[in-house]
Amino acid sequence: MLRKIFALALGAFAVGTSGYVVTGVLPQLSEELSVSLSTAGLLTTSFAVAYAIGSPLLAVALGGWRRRPLIITALLVAAAGNALAALASDFAVLTAARIVTAVGAAVFTPAATAVAAELSGPQRRARAAAWVFGGLVTATIVGVPAGTLLVGPLGHRGVFWLVAGLCALSAAAVAVAVPPVAAPPRVTLRRRVAVAADSRVVTVLGITLAASLGVFTVYTYAAPVLAETVGAHGTGLSLLLFGYGIGGAVGNAAGGFAADRFGHRTPLLVAVSGSVVALSALSAVHSTAVAAVLLFLWGVSSWGFNPPVQRRLLELSPDAGGLLLALNASALYLGIGLSGVVGGAVLDHAGIAAVALTGALLCAVAALIQVFSGRRAALQPAP
Repeated sequence: MLRKIFALALGAFAVGTSGYVVTGVLPQLSEELSVSLSTAGLLTTSFAVAYAIGSPLLAVALGGWRRRPLIITALLVAAAGNALAALASDFAVLTAARIVTAVGAAVFTPAATAVAAELSGPQRRARAAAWVFGGLVTATIVGVPAGTLLVGPLGHRGVFWLVAGLCALSAAAVAVAVPPVAAPPRVTLRRRVAVAADSRVVTVLGITLAASLGVFTVYTYAAPVLAETVGAHGTGLSLLLFGYGIGGAVGNAAGGFAADRFGHRTPLLVAVSGSVVALSALSAVHSTAVAAVLLFLWGVSSWGFNPPVQRRLLELSPDAGGLLLALNASALYLGIGLSGVVGGAVLDHAGIAAVALTGALLCAVAALIQVFSGRRAALQPAP
């Protein structure tokens, strides 16, 4: 069982690195393609928007595919997108390459999460989902710093070729390790629309959107925020962000265990509330040691909310789990895509100190949605 889940987690690491790696090579891309840094940053936005739009649409369009061929194809599409990025000679082609990569990632992540949950059984669904999502967490801890380190000797083209190879290797690992999984039961378009419009589903997606927007509004501008509050630069900044990534790995695993043990409600509320506390404190801290502790705790809470969310969606409609997970991924990446805009507006109009407080406020909105949805569910329990 572990080998199967590891192969899926490796694929998540590959597509996660595909999504985040641009962050580490932006200066080189900006210089070689003769565009500004802000324009180069649109490569991240284009990936996030394509993912957000494509994930639910592709889940519906490809819902009848058998799961293993679908996952392998998605990884090969991501590999092709990275290869095209390595060959791109202008910004337009590179943008198109990022969109192709996003399409592969948008198909892979929800399908792989659903397969992991199915292979693991109902009592370990959240932990299996956490294993797959852990590949995305690992991409932020290892993949992006590695890309930043390798762009010097290899150039950005070499980095994209490496990521393309990683996606292809992951496809081979899935082909060898993951057994054939039947396509999910056919769900009519009417049923899919009804499931997506279920108020309980909309509530969960609202939590994901608010929480991801809050988290990434701060994470996107973590460098200037930490430089202003604790004077972190260079190696010190890297170590603080590494601590956040380690916290994310811990939170993702703990969130999966807690959701399987206690259900989704309490772990989800604890996770988003933890982000509120950590970000509120981070806006006022002036000690590097205290900031390191807060970043670790923030990592635990910000990545700990995903497994209970995914468990809740799979509980609501197991036969449409792929679509619901795709919608959740769409909400997550929509939050990521909007975070740069929201954070930038706050930075320009209210200053650096307000960025962390804005993130805390958005996470508080997610917590409030969970509180009120829990009360409503207690009055009207789900059938």
